[in-house]
Amino acid sequence: MKPISARGVTGHLISVQDKIMFRVYDQDHNFTDYDIHHSDLEVTVTDPDAFFYRDEFTDRLDHGPDTLGIK
Repeated sequence: MKPISARGVTGHLISVQDKIMFRVYDQDHNFTDYDIHHSDLEVTVTDPDAFFYRDEFTDRLDHGPDTLGIK
């Protein structure tokens, strides 16, 4: 295996059968799902439809209120 730096690569954290993966699309819309073994990966959220929700019982990251139909 030849290591290739992932620095600067944009991808998506996805859940596949209850396992978190890092999905990277190429210019032809093909994708590779990478198993995550990195223990403290730094991620920056750039998705405008990503919102935090906090209450006394839970803290979660989900889609925005419009997407979820919350008014």
